[in-house]
Amino acid sequence: MPSLKDTKKRQAVSQSGPKSKKPFLDKLSSNDKTKKRSRPVTLPKEQNSDVTSDEEDFDEVENGAPGGLDDDDEVDEGAGPSNPSKVVDPNAARESHKAQKILFEQRRAAKPHSALLVDAKKAWSLARQKNISKDERTKYIHDLMEIVRGNVKDIVFKHDASRIVQTVVKYGSAKERNEIAVELKGKYQALAQNKYSKFLVTKLIRLCPSHRASILTEFQGNVRRLLLHREASSVLADAFELYANAYERSILLKDFYGKEASLFTVTMGSDEEKEKSKKGLKGILEGADKERRKRVMSSVKENLVTIFNNPDKGAVSHAIVHRILWEYLCTINDIEDEAEREKLRREMFEICQDVIAEMVHTKDGSRSVREFIVQGSAKDRKHIVKAIKPHVERMCIDDEAQLVLFTALDVIDDTKLTAKSLVSDIVGSASTLYTTPQGRRSLIYLVLPRTRRHFTPAQIALLSETDVIRAQTSKKDNTVRSEEICRAASEPLLTWISKNGPEIVRDPGGSLVVTEVMLYSEGDKAATMESILKPLASTFPSTDPANPHLLSLPHASRMYKTLLQGGHFSKATNAIDKSPLFSSSDFAKKFIETVGKDVITSMAKEDGVFVTAALCESIIAAGEDASESRKVLKEWLSGLKKELRKDTEQRGRTTLLEQLANL
Repeated sequence: MPSLKDTKKRQAVSQSGPKSKKPFLDKLSSNDKTKKRSRPVTLPKEQNSDVTSDEEDFDEVENGAPGGLDDDDEVDEGAGPSNPSKVVDPNAARESHKAQKILFEQRRAAKPHSALLVDAKKAWSLARQKNISKDERTKYIHDLMEIVRGNVKDIVFKHDASRIVQTVVKYGSAKERNEIAVELKGKYQALAQNKYSKFLVTKLIRLCPSHRASILTEFQGNVRRLLLHREASSVLADAFELYANAYERSILLKDFYGKEASLFTVTMGSDEEKEKSKKGLKGILEGADKERRKRVMSSVKENLVTIFNNPDKGAVSHAIVHRILWEYLCTINDIEDEAEREKLRREMFEICQDVIAEMVHTKDGSRSVREFIVQGSAKDRKHIVKAIKPHVERMCIDDEAQLVLFTALDVIDDTKLTAKSLVSDIVGSASTLYTTPQGRRSLIYLVLPRTRRHFTPAQIALLSETDVIRAQTSKKDNTVRSEEICRAASEPLLTWISKNGPEIVRDPGGSLVVTEVMLYSEGDKAATMESILKPLASTFPSTDPANPHLLSLPHASRMYKTLLQGGHFSKATNAIDKSPLFSSSDFAKKFIETVGKDVITSMAKEDGVFVTAALCESIIAAGEDASESRKVLKEWLSGLKKELRKDTEQRGRTTLLEQLANL
């Protein structure tokens, strides 16, 4: 007699569909990738966010995870006794299982819509197969829709039936999705608070844009409560951050403005009301008198206090809360009375100062924290640094959170504090950071802030938003502050490169970091030069295809050329913008001394021709300071002129010949 385990295995195999068919699921999933909310930097790296819980829940079912006994599960007649050492009459066990099966069938039949669910699960087992064609899936989804039509509202709260409806929404056509959305009208608030059906609500918000506004409207009046609800919180967070447009977001935001704000808005659906709603709190307060403005601001503050006083509920990390906070701070800045502005800002900072790290990962949260840094006192800034210090590494690799770090470096006058609490942690994570674009920006900002080579105009504009205010709230000169930060970061960065030079240079992103650190850091760079030049002394070109010579790598070759030139080429001046903190002549002399004759002559004939030309140019520009190196280089390369002239069509050879003529 087959066991229950074997029976379920066969069911899982049969539900996977015929393997000979072209997999349709992979194609569909690649075209409809689920967006993910930005994750708070306070979450551990290995912890999964609940952003895609609906997909994970759905996949769990598809992979055959039982998740409890469903209505159509059968009791295994051949299962053995719970205590194998106890001798039991086989006939008695068989009779017992028959009785259990009869009782189970009776209980199932007594449940509402039991027959419908049995038919639905049979159709669902076909529709959710992985390896079936698009036409087959469409047919099965159509059959499944015929079964559940008109009863979706009654069965959707059951955990198994909810997954059935999710399948229809996920693979069905727009007509079927809209039909389900209409049938569930009036139930969305209850669905969002249900452990299983909340995933269905998120799917409908994502896949039914024509019904999104009406779904979100059902949450009005209870948004704050739902944000603090264990199940509904993620539904509202996904809707606001991932799928809603400006007007649809305003539907959720309106609850934070208080009941009075709702009374004074124009009738729902009018164009005028939509335009005002898109402006957020600013639009609500347009034309309001002083007393009404004060009442609305008080309501916003009260609602934010409720959220911040319940950090364990998770709503503190949601973008919708950060948007309200940012709107509140912007409105405070418009108040004419300076004392009143400072009082309201101070009160809000004291409310949320302990959850600052929960907000830095979103656009509005990052802007709010940067506003607190710029407007705050020295004590406030110290408190913020203390709050974010445990999460510096995670912040460095987050696009929004790293702006908070950069603002702290730009604004805080106490550079000893930032060097000890922020700079040391950034540099300490350098081996991890240089492998990502965000991490490289964090390292480069320490020595060369806001450079157009590594920061987009949009990022520079965001960082510049606080410049006007920091001129009033920070006492130290900006140039002096940047130099002190650079000085604090230089030695540990140079030490890091000295220890890991060859490995870092071999990485395309790592070579960018090495270039900027070498050019713009302060301190003795002799050991670092030797670290990145020593690998060049190996045979060129390399005989091992799996481990090419550094000069055969375009990014590494470009790095050595830039260092030999002493800076980057500037299109504005059509010349090399030399760094005053780096000696290209010292690097060129070290290059000749470390690399040696054989490699340099091979470079001139192979891939290193541009590097060789830059080497000659640097030695010539050094004049008398490099006279000995100039003689050595001329002796090594003078015999190559005839060979180089044979093929001047090769890129760089003409440039090299010009430099050799000047040696």
